Amino acid sequence: MKFMKLGTRPDTFYTEEATRTVISGVPTDLTVRINNISYHLHKLPLLPKCGLLQQLCSVSEESGNVTLELHDIPGGENAFELCAKFCYGITINLSAHNFVSAFCAAKFLRMTEAVEKGNFVAKLEAFFTSCILEGWKDSIVTLRSTGKVPEWSENLGIIRRCIDSILEKILKPPAKVTWSFTYTRLGYERKGHHSVPRDWWTEDVSDLDLDPFRCIIAAVRSTNILPPQLIGEALHVYACRWLPDLTKTSGSSESSGAQSAQRKQQILETIVSLIPVDGGSVSVGFLLRLLSLANLLAVSPVIKAELIRRSGQQLEEAKPNDLLVPSCNCDDHYSYDIDLVGALLESFLRLWKRRSRERQSIKSIINVGKLVDSYLQAVAMDVNMPVQKVVSLAEAVPEIARPQHDQLYKAINLYLKIRSSSAAFLTARSCLRRYVCMQ
Repeated sequence: MKFMKLGTRPDTFYTEEATRTVISGVPTDLTVRINNISYHLHKLPLLPKCGLLQQLCSVSEESGNVTLELHDIPGGENAFELCAKFCYGITINLSAHNFVSAFCAAKFLRMTEAVEKGNFVAKLEAFFTSCILEGWKDSIVTLRSTGKVPEWSENLGIIRRCIDSILEKILKPPAKVTWSFTYTRLGYERKGHHSVPRDWWTEDVSDLDLDPFRCIIAAVRSTNILPPQLIGEALHVYACRWLPDLTKTSGSSESSGAQSAQRKQQILETIVSLIPVDGGSVSVGFLLRLLSLANLLAVSPVIKAELIRRSGQQLEEAKPNDLLVPSCNCDDHYSYDIDLVGALLESFLRLWKRRSRERQSIKSIINVGKLVDSYLQAVAMDVNMPVQKVVSLAEAVPEIARPQHDQLYKAINLYLKIRSSSAAFLTARSCLRRYVCMQ
């Protein structure tokens, strides 16, 4: 992280209740009120550098001590204090963490070269161009901090310039990456950092808010330089960062506990919209975990249909546990959404029928048949799973997909065994017997 130090005088600001005052032998003659804080300051050091304060004091009807209300200053009292300390020559340290608020406040106060040479805006602009934009993490931190003053950051071009800088670095070949980045995934330390991984940038970018992240990924996609799988990995890392419900093992962020369902819905829908069209750009396990969460949130039907379509395309790559999507229907007393799995199978079969003459199609349909039968074994353990649901899914699998029926029979036996002492046993046995006889 790069810093810029300005000023040489020691800090003489002190607080008394809700008042900030500068220690000085000269009485203060300027009061600036921002939110609940009042600053007792001096016109002499501030007015020559602040065009706005010059204007406000010149039109003020007060004589002597002038009081100004600046509640709408971007960055609030902390940003104003940085500007005031610059005027007094008090030492301030600037970095990517406080640059945005300082720059927006300085622009608001009109601390430009037109007011005085060597003013605050010019120094901040030079720091931004020569230090922040040249660095990787500095650009990330700066872009993230624009969320506190989004309109000012947008209008002053901070967001656009940060995104351009980040994009330029992402598109660099890994061999040319010379800057520091975050990469905490297993195995990287053991490699001794001899080479930069292709997805070196994904973890740092995942710290960004949704809008800048979307802009960056959309820009990366539009270049057609990076492979779709790499973009898919960035989406996976972002999902694990902001949607920790996706996996039982992923670490949750500090802010995730306070996220509303609506916020998660926005994140989920954005991630789905950014998935490259290329098949295999993300794993089917990831798609199904997104679908599981979509099942719990009020996502757009279009988004849910897209997840079903894409998951269906890669269904043969799935594992039985991937299909154990919790049921979100309050009227259902069973644990898993078996109807959703039926929709996935239907989506797969539509595609399979179009390419059924291909050599790999037989192997593909057999793999899916095994997957469904394994899934049926899992849902058979749910005592509340209706027999009609089980039979309906079993029947949806084409005959060609089951050269052997051992796994299906195992699912049926499990289903009956779990219910051997219940009143529904005879009904379930009769229904399943009729199904078996038809095979």
